[in-house]
Order: sequence, then structure tokens, then C-alpha cells
Amino acid sequence: MLCPSNPTDGYRSARVPHVPTESALVTAPPEISAPAPRSGPPAPVGKPPRRSGRPYGEWLLAAGLLLPNLLLLVLFTYRPLVDNIRLSFTDWNISAPVARYIGVQNYVAWFHDGNSHQVLLNTLIFTVATVGISMALGLALAMLLDQRLRGRNLVRSAIFAPFVISGAAVGLAFQFVFDPNFGMIRDLADRFLGVSVPDFYQQPGWALVMVTTTYIWKNLGYTFVIYLAALQGRRADLDEAAEIDGASAWRRFSKVLLPQLRPTTFFLSITVLLNSVQVFDIINVMTRGGPQGYGTTTLVYQVYRETFVNNKAGYGATIATIMFLILLVITVVQVRVMDRGMNS
Repeated sequence: MLCPSNPTDGYRSARVPHVPTESALVTAPPEISAPAPRSGPPAPVGKPPRRSGRPYGEWLLAAGLLLPNLLLLVLFTYRPLVDNIRLSFTDWNISAPVARYIGVQNYVAWFHDGNSHQVLLNTLIFTVATVGISMALGLALAMLLDQRLRGRNLVRSAIFAPFVISGAAVGLAFQFVFDPNFGMIRDLADRFLGVSVPDFYQQPGWALVMVTTTYIWKNLGYTFVIYLAALQGRRADLDEAAEIDGASAWRRFSKVLLPQLRPTTFFLSITVLLNSVQVFDIINVMTRGGPQGYGTTTLVYQVYRETFVNNKAGYGATIATIMFLILLVITVVQVRVMDRGMNS
């Protein structure tokens, strides 16, 4: 029997199974190969992906909702405005079939007319008085009725009610209030003060006071409701903090409340101004622009008088254009001031 010369040779030739060690049992993470470089220009870095535009249906819906309103605006606002400006350069009687072009003669005639200066002054006094007084009284009443008082809802309704009444009806009612013979003003002044009242229908200054007071009474409900809504939406904690810090009532009003009401005040100043300049019905019912010719005539009433009473449609269009330009300038200035006030 042959034996291997080296006893270990048999062990070398035999296959011994491999037993993995404990460290080998931990699987090594697979190697991640880098992606192959892309051919072509590199992708932009730092730019967000482009969003797709609005669906076609949304644009179609928006156009369907806006176009009818824009069409009505063009037909009934911008086209009449353009026609009025064009008519202001003509000499046209309403009964005449053709308007004759005369250039800027209507504008020159209006600026040289002595009555035009009186009309401008009447418009300025009436507008400033109605805007200032109605806004001040509206804010005062809103602050009073914003508190918890008995019957405040009834008083609120009573203050707002005249605003929804026709201006012609209000003017007719106040004719009897200011009547110098048997009016309520005369009766109260004679009974409690023992003085006589002026004749509001014969003195131009008092006639302007009469129509201004009447319009303020009618328009007070509008400013009152807007200010009341703004007061109910204000931050009450700011006023409470100022009161705790020892601020007086005036400082809380001027430094805390008024800044919060600034957007509302700017809005009311624009809307009340535009409405005041266009007042026609109260003046027409109470004074017809008089007394003494132009005692209470404003720009809008002069437009009516020249166009439909004197049959000078071209001259009336000139006054309407001047009034439009004045209102445009005032509105632009107010909007600029409002923007600066909001950004400050």
C-alpha cells in the first residue's frame, strides 16, 4: 500500500468548504456607476420648469364674461364721451339738422363769460361744503351708533333712509321746510329764538346754503353707513392698548383710529366728490339755478340750461367737457395722494 510521501499532501488535494467570517457576512454596498455624459448642450441650472399656460377653456370663459360688459361700457360710456368732445367744437342748435364746425370758439366764449366764473364758484362752494360736512357728520354718527345703545338699529335705518329717496322728492319736501312764510325753519326761529329768517328764495347766498343743506341731509346716510362698516372692521385691540398706555381720547382718535380709516376716507372723498358735482335734481326742483339768474347754478345745471333751455347743444357740450376734465384732474390727484398715504 502506497502512502504519500508527505502526509499533508492529502489535505491539500482535498477540497475544504469555505466558511465565511462574520465580517464577510456584511454585504458591501453595490457600486453605483456614474451616468454616461449626455451628448448635446448642458441643461440650464437654477431655472424652474416652465409652467404650462392657462387652459383654453378658462380663457374662453373669461372672454365670455368680460366682453359683453366691455361692449356695453364702450357703447354707453366711451362713445358718448367721444361724441360729446367732438360736439364741443361745433355750433349746433338741437333743432338744426347739421352741426357747424367752429373750432375752439365755444371754449373761448365760456372762459370770457362772466357768469362762468360765478358758476365755478358755486360749484366749488357746494362741493367742498357737501364733501366736508357730510363726511365729518357721517363719521361722528358712525362712532356714536357703533356703541351698544338702545334702539340704535332704528336710528341707523332713519339716518340711511333719505339716501334711497329720490332727490326730486327731497327737494320738494325741503321747499316747505325753508319757505319764508310758513316753513318749519321760520316757525322754529320765531317761536324759540324770536328772530326772523332770511328769504332763502330771493338771496343768492342763502339759496346756496339751502340747497347745500338739503343735499347734505340726503347724502349723510351714505357716508354714515360706509364709516360704520369700517369701524366695525377695525382692530379694537390697538385702541385698548393705547388706552392702557394712558393715551387720551383725542390721541387715540387721531393716532389710532384715523389711520385705520384712511382707505375708507379716501374712497369716500372720491365718490362723494363725484356725486356732489353731478347734483341736478335738487337744484332744479328748489331754485332752478336761481335766484338772480345764476345764484345756485353749478356746472352740471349750466350744461342742462345751455343745451335744453337755450338750445345751444354745442356750447353745452363744451361745458360738459370742461367739467369732465376738471373731475379727471381732481380724481387723478386724489388717487396719487391715496397711493402715497397707503405706502407711507
